[in-house]
Amino acid sequence: MAGSVRLADGADLEHWDARTVDPPAGNVLQSRAWARHRERSGWTPQFVIVDDLPVLAFTRPWRLVGGSSGYLSRGPIPTADVDTTAGRLTAVVDWLGDQGADVVAADPEIPADTGFPSRLAAAGFSQIEEIQPTRHRLDLELPASGDEAAVFGGFSSTTRNLIRQAERQNLVVREVGVDGSGPAAGEADVDAALETLYGMLLETSRRRQFWLASRRTFRSWLTEAIADRLAFVLVVEADGGEPIGAASFHRHGNRLTYALSGERTSARRDHPGATRLLLWAAIRIALREGRTLMDLSGVDVRGARRMPRKGEPEHGMLLFKESFGAKWVEMTGAHERVIRPGRYLAGRIVDRVARLAGRAGA
Repeated sequence: MAGSVRLADGADLEHWDARTVDPPAGNVLQSRAWARHRERSGWTPQFVIVDDLPVLAFTRPWRLVGGSSGYLSRGPIPTADVDTTAGRLTAVVDWLGDQGADVVAADPEIPADTGFPSRLAAAGFSQIEEIQPTRHRLDLELPASGDEAAVFGGFSSTTRNLIRQAERQNLVVREVGVDGSGPAAGEADVDAALETLYGMLLETSRRRQFWLASRRTFRSWLTEAIADRLAFVLVVEADGGEPIGAASFHRHGNRLTYALSGERTSARRDHPGATRLLLWAAIRIALREGRTLMDLSGVDVRGARRMPRKGEPEHGMLLFKESFGAKWVEMTGAHERVIRPGRYLAGRIVDRVARLAGRAGA
């Protein structure tokens, strides 16, 4: 079942994103821009070809003990045949093991009802906690006709009314990096939008108590992604130009993905329709670009990784996304295969001690 693996050559790299991001199930976390971003964080990108299909993997050496850990971020890109995808994943993991990797994690976005989890178990993989923010997704199917009225009519009455209220309040949504390349959007505009979004994310993270990457890491990825037209930012502004909400979106395959979002605390009281107006603007962009799926990302309960229940903190966000007509999709989630258990354990212990020592000395 495992295929042949080789390193990508110049011709492969020239068309890399066209084969990893643009296909129907493509993902920006298999792009060259993501590779450049992760390389700045200490990971080594491995561009490999498995049976003529590209896969981006990353490795990072352990401190002191030798060996390394590996990760295929949202890879391999799934094909229609889950057996083929499982075979490609196994082949890459075997190859990374031969290069010295002691453990390899992967989290391709494949629905659980395809039987993919059982394929992974049979190949020696075990489920692990997610590396990306969520395991499952909420998807809104979009008509190929691009009919905005039909999509808007599928929203709940509360969401439709709040969007109309936001429009009556003269809220507007500013697009950054939507049309043309990133630089064409204006470097100053991109910088300002990223600073606005990060500030709102910081405010939201404190209110909702979730972890947020550093400003440097945040800007590293989105600057690359906007320049390569893999992402854009929307900023919703009150009458007079005051930013009150912002979000980033990923372009890949047949879908647009709702990635990061934040809002001013005051906006929730004064402009309750602001975020809905922003998301409606993103859906209209997806329709304009001919995409057939709006991926609203997930709201699974961290640790439990299931649909939120009434009374849990995540339940309100679930209802918010369902109000747009999105449907919950169970995904396979992250798995890993341990190749050398002893060195893997030693590497984890040494890395953890080093991180704790770094925090104590900070």
